[in-house]
Amino acid sequence: MSKQANNIFYAQSGGVTAVINASACGVIETARNHSELGKVFAGRNGIIGALREELIDTSVESAATIADLRHTPAGAFGSCRYKLKSVEQNRAEYERLIDVFKAHDIGYFFYNGGGDSQDTANKVAQFSQQMNFPITCIGIPKTVDNDLPITDTCPGFGSVAKYVAVSIREAGLDVASMCESSTKVFVMEVMGRHAGWIAGAAGLAAENEGDAPHIIVFPEIAFDQAAFLAKVKESVGKYGYCAIVVSEGAHYADGTFLADAGSKDAFGHVQLGGVAPTLATMIKAELGYKYHWAVSDYLQRAARHIASGTDVAQAYAMGQAAVELALAGKNAVMPIIVRESSNPYRWSVGEARLSDVANVEKKMPRDFITADGFGITAKAREYFAPLILGEDYPPYRNGLPQYARLQQVLVPKKLAPWTGK
Repeated sequence: MSKQANNIFYAQSGGVTAVINASACGVIETARNHSELGKVFAGRNGIIGALREELIDTSVESAATIADLRHTPAGAFGSCRYKLKSVEQNRAEYERLIDVFKAHDIGYFFYNGGGDSQDTANKVAQFSQQMNFPITCIGIPKTVDNDLPITDTCPGFGSVAKYVAVSIREAGLDVASMCESSTKVFVMEVMGRHAGWIAGAAGLAAENEGDAPHIIVFPEIAFDQAAFLAKVKESVGKYGYCAIVVSEGAHYADGTFLADAGSKDAFGHVQLGGVAPTLATMIKAELGYKYHWAVSDYLQRAARHIASGTDVAQAYAMGQAAVELALAGKNAVMPIIVRESSNPYRWSVGEARLSDVANVEKKMPRDFITADGFGITAKAREYFAPLILGEDYPPYRNGLPQYARLQQVLVPKKLAPWTGK
């Protein structure tokens, strides 16, 4: 084709965050400022929306509503856990995507997600060339797990980090006030399958000797029951109580998860959950301490009311940069956050090739974790601290935060129904 189609397809993928809609806001507002670009269509429920030809027309939304996305949590257009197979395994899915893009004059594909999503965007970029309908594919980083490579941090992580650090500090004060005659152990479970970034960030709450958390259990360190129980006993002896943060992906030396729910998600990942009660009952059985436990689960990634101002700004910037990279003629790349200084904190926008990002998992460096494996080092604290800075509260009415409400108007379909999933 002599002229590239000018509409944009934007989709959200995987687990959502408190700031993924800030990236959507960045995409839509930036695209509206460029007359050479057409409409922004959002996939209803991620890439599934493209396959089903369920495209949300964002052009019908007012500027005020789009601006409200910046302070709205979760996925405003719907997300999905749906991994496209390789072209060789399921060429029909890729052909369907191209057919939908052709039908709706879409020349740009922005995929807002983690490593699996960047792999999808990279494959679509390659396949569209083969189909003689080139699509400019730009990834937009997103994951609360903070495990994408190359980028200094991932939008969504800073807000979760702030939430867990605040939560363990507040819960620690609660337990400390009751431990003389009641609960002596509190266990808080946080997300993190193979990478302990979220658990590590909770360590920011411990600014002084004896502050919670006293123990952090990382997936990067094989769980040693004897060492763990000894540390719990030591903490209760010194401080009267023990506050623990544990990553859902904590595992034994043989790789077995402490808590395996026995099922898998659409990406083939083992379903985790329940490591907090596992540790709590272990402590009760071996040491006899009364306990309470909590699983942060969706609360940690949905908590827009306590989002990091830094995180919101970076999420928006990644959406904005995606459009700018596309207009600059870049393809199969992802904007990244480049740390220029930690104190004072300064960052800028860079870029990485999708082929270098796809399916690569970045774990906590060993020198971020203390020698005993149960805490964070000064180096880790220097990394984490700027990411939780700043408050960016949503507007409140009647005591409750007010979030964007979209019309979700679908573009009329032009193709036959998709016969896949």
